[in-house]
Amino acid sequence: MVQSINTKVDLVVDATSFMELTAYGEIMVGDRGFEFYHARDPRKHIQVPWEQLERVRATVFLKGRWIPRFTLETKSGMMLIFASKKPKMLLFLIGRQIGCDNIVHDIGMLDVLSRLFVYS
Repeated sequence: MVQSINTKVDLVVDATSFMELTAYGEIMVGDRGFEFYHARDPRKHIQVPWEQLERVRATVFLKGRWIPRFTLETKSGMMLIFASKKPKMLLFLIGRQIGCDNIVHDIGMLDVLSRLFVYS
């Protein structure tokens, strides 16, 4: 079994990781970091200490009513994409640890298309 980096757990929620292939499991947010554990294979896990987390980008639709996924950006340049059952609660708890100014909105599809036409 994998040793957790957290000593106190704030939230455990079902989630999906979009790293290589889609992986289902649980996200654990605690006092020392963000963790994702695969449902079937506990050796497949992701652990990010709060010191290594630089920014969180949230994809927001319907004026904040629906957050389908969010991306964790680490200081080493990794981009980890997740979806969860309770994204608002997760982002709130992550914001308490890394600061709310480090949680930003991801650009939407209309912004991508408008930039495509403006710069071409």
